[in-house]
Amino acid sequence: MKKHLIKILILLFITKISYSQAKKQFIDSGSVNNQFENLINNSNKYQDYKVVKLNWLLKLKSNVQDSLNASKKEIISSSNVINKQLKTIDSLNIALKHSKTEITELNTKIESISLFGLQIEKELFKTIIFSIIGILILLLGLFISKFNKSNSVTKQTKRDLKELEEEYDDHRKKALEREQKVMRRLQDELNKQKKD
Repeated sequence: MKKHLIKILILLFITKISYSQAKKQFIDSGSVNNQFENLINNSNKYQDYKVVKLNWLLKLKSNVQDSLNASKKEIISSSNVINKQLKTIDSLNIALKHSKTEITELNTKIESISLFGLQIEKELFKTIIFSIIGILILLLGLFISKFNKSNSVTKQTKRDLKELEEEYDDHRKKALEREQKVMRRLQDELNKQKKD
């Protein structure tokens, strides 16, 4: 009877272990952390150790490896995207520098005028042009006043010359008349002397 009792107890113990083992299942879905927790919670305890089923451990290893591979793929994909974006950023920075250089050159061209191959600022150019125009206006005014003065002198001189010519003509006529008178007198005197 003792043997039967031992057999029954052993049988009950084995069925309890197998029933408890059958009840426990490894959950291989969810996060890796949850799978580790499930593995630790569902494993058997022996003194200070946990006894883990080998197939559960291999399944967890496979899941961890898959997660690592997926993470590596994601990291490589992200790295490629980052590298493409860095290249794009570098090309955009180069284009931005080129655009800034062009803008600076265009602003210089807009704010300056090329004169005899020299870039002169517009304000300086305006100052030079208005100074030249002002000097030319002053010179024109000076020349006009000189011309008017010379013209008035010329007109006065012409009037004086005309008066002088008229006086000269009058004087010449008078001188001619005097000379004629003198010649007549002389002729009269000569005629008188011939008669006498």
